[in-house]
Amino acid sequence: MFKEYDPLKDKLFSIMDDNGQIANKKYMPEISDEKLLQAYKNMLFARTADLMTVSFQRQGRIYTYPPNYGQEAIAGGIAQVIRENDWVVPAYRELGLWLAKGATLKEVFLYFMGYEDGSKFEKAKHLLPVSVPIASQLLHAAGIGYEIKYHKKDEVVYTFVGDGGTSEGDFHEALNFAAVWKAPVVFVIQNNQYAISFNVQNQTSSKNLAIKAYSYGIKGIKVDGNDFYAMTKATQEAAELAKKGEGPVLIEALTYRRGAHTTSDDPSKYRTKEEEESWAPKDPMTRLKAHLVDKELWSDEEEEKINKQFKKEVETQFEAAENYGEYPLEDVFKYQYAEMPEDLKKQLYAHEKFLKWKEGK
Repeated sequence: MFKEYDPLKDKLFSIMDDNGQIANKKYMPEISDEKLLQAYKNMLFARTADLMTVSFQRQGRIYTYPPNYGQEAIAGGIAQVIRENDWVVPAYRELGLWLAKGATLKEVFLYFMGYEDGSKFEKAKHLLPVSVPIASQLLHAAGIGYEIKYHKKDEVVYTFVGDGGTSEGDFHEALNFAAVWKAPVVFVIQNNQYAISFNVQNQTSSKNLAIKAYSYGIKGIKVDGNDFYAMTKATQEAAELAKKGEGPVLIEALTYRRGAHTTSDDPSKYRTKEEEESWAPKDPMTRLKAHLVDKELWSDEEEEKINKQFKKEVETQFEAAENYGEYPLEDVFKYQYAEMPEDLKKQLYAHEKFLKWKEGK
């Protein structure tokens, strides 16, 4: 597959067309109707939660939030492959995968409300916290991959970055390190066309982003990131290579951010309505739904019914986060180091003293 879809050829790996029809049967992954239907429901839940979170933010009930709208197939496909012991080292736009790994929506809400407890992911094994500094998490992924290789563990690391992150030094250092040590890391570029307002055409002069794999002597592939089946198959193949000790793989998942970069952003300032409309038929949920309807596994009536259930669940989880209680002052200081150093202890003491003075005043 990696030879046929060599990044030098700039050929996009896809299986399903925009109408939900299977156009590339050769690489169709084996997945039961039951699992396929559950995958769609999981993606639908993630989209419902995502859209509602934007609404909560507009109501002033949560802080800045990065929408996932239009990118659900990336997490949906990878979720079919990832195992409990595998690692997820995320950026900040992988909601569906966080939930698939075991994070709760309440924890996600707590994180975006500013609580340190939102990064605990108590029931999600091997899931690192959200990482906002661009591409810095890739080095952590490479390091974890090195440890896995060193101790001969049966684990794979999945890590994520946006198209803009490929211009960061950390991206290149992480790929180089992982390649030299043949670490089992699957690097996924979510190429949603924009790094905030900066489009990918101005980001690189390479014909695609997957081609950057050549610089490090590893395999790469450009995948239709809005195609659930293509993402599933590409991830399966990448994981097998990693588990065999053949080193890391770079996947460019070509997608489109249909919403804003974050709730602080206004995409109408830098992209046209015509461009947005041209990507609408490629929407991952629309395509997969059409496929399910064609297989007589789904209907509009079923979707309407389950959407009501999903909305109630999202509201319940959000209300639980809203009623979590006051943010503990100590949390500002205690998560910086394994043991709080003296200078932070002094700062904590000074602030507590100030608050007592303020109350007395």
